[in-house]
Amino acid sequence: MASEVSYICKRTVVSTKAVEPGKYFPLSALDRYMENNHIRLVCYYQSSREVVELGEMSKKLRESLSEMLTDFPMVSGRLTRDERGHWKIKCNDAGVRVVEAKAKGSVEGWLANLDREKELQLVHWEEMFHKPYYWSTFYVQLTEFEEGGLAIGLSCAHLLADSTSAISFMKAWADISKGNKILTPPLFHPLPLTREPNTNPNHHPHMELIHHYKSLIQKPISLKESRYTTISMGFSAHMVQACMSTAQLNGPITPFAALAALFWISLSKVKGFRNGLVDMSICLDMRKVLGLDTGFFGNCMVYNKVHEVEGGNHKLNFPEAVRAISDVVAKMDYEGVMDLIEWLENDDVNSPPTMMNGHDLVCASLEGVDPYLTVFQDGFKPIHVSCYVEPVLGEGQVLILPGPPGEGPLSRVAMVTIREEEAIKLCEDELISQFSPTTLMKC
Repeated sequence: MASEVSYICKRTVVSTKAVEPGKYFPLSALDRYMENNHIRLVCYYQSSREVVELGEMSKKLRESLSEMLTDFPMVSGRLTRDERGHWKIKCNDAGVRVVEAKAKGSVEGWLANLDREKELQLVHWEEMFHKPYYWSTFYVQLTEFEEGGLAIGLSCAHLLADSTSAISFMKAWADISKGNKILTPPLFHPLPLTREPNTNPNHHPHMELIHHYKSLIQKPISLKESRYTTISMGFSAHMVQACMSTAQLNGPITPFAALAALFWISLSKVKGFRNGLVDMSICLDMRKVLGLDTGFFGNCMVYNKVHEVEGGNHKLNFPEAVRAISDVVAKMDYEGVMDLIEWLENDDVNSPPTMMNGHDLVCASLEGVDPYLTVFQDGFKPIHVSCYVEPVLGEGQVLILPGPPGEGPLSRVAMVTIREEEAIKLCEDELISQFSPTTLMKC
């Protein structure tokens, strides 16, 4: 079967202003622990009322990207090593690789029959070369649909940016394309942040996060031959509210805790767990906890283990699962995160990079920045957004993103990447079916 996407060209886009020579950006320990992963983001834009010649929109976007890169010298730089052997960015304005493509049909028709393999045709990625100094850490793909519509695919090394930063990059690009200033300018400064030295001789670091990271460092990654697929489910505000109400807890419940518990229980059943739950970690953006602006550019996502509620019978109980997740989220505080960062930065921690999503089921909250605010020139508003953190190993991954504006402020999209045979069973799961989510991407 012929591909629906035709690739036209690949070029390098550089900033409109040269970077001052000799500029470098160090990378933090949180950056280094994501070295083996990359991010893929796809934003879909509806057909413009104005008839535009194919290729014209891509030309405008290249020009605004070039202007925007002036504020992102780290993005158009290249990787090199410091004296300790750690990665750093040399800001040499080597540029971002941009792929231009066209797709058959309309964007609406494409979205009506979406699957993982099809979508990944819209977001170009290249693995690191044996000479990283010549390798672009960011890629952009501009795909114009012959019958109207546009898809912008952004991929980047997780070593440089987390999903919040990737979406902020897109938002800054959109701001520039409309002739505006960047509303949330990027902030480039290394972690850890400075904090007041602890003068208490009896101070002991918070060990929960450290223990979790230490266990991952010591655990070998299982590279079983498994074929993974991704399904995407849309939950309206009403559906999410119903899920939160089912938890029946006295305290406040977040949409993330409710949906993470929903998939934790459902995927445990799908994977054959009868009396307990599959091992799960959560991944949260710590910018707010650390007092950072959302414009902080880099990695600020932190992983932590969720422990089942002690009790005895270990039944698959939804309220208890929500409580367990909520308790772990509450413990991820400033002191704990700072102790983790300082421990990771310590010279004694010289382990090779691991994969944070290589073992447990990982449920990540990508709710920090709304991707539907990436409105480009000529009124191009996003109608659908997908995000991937690749590769996925182990028990799989659930990414929770904001839903489209028309679905209400509590609406969410869950992108679930699991083994193919498990995905088929998940689509038929009774617990999830109770909330009647919309299938946005089929398995």
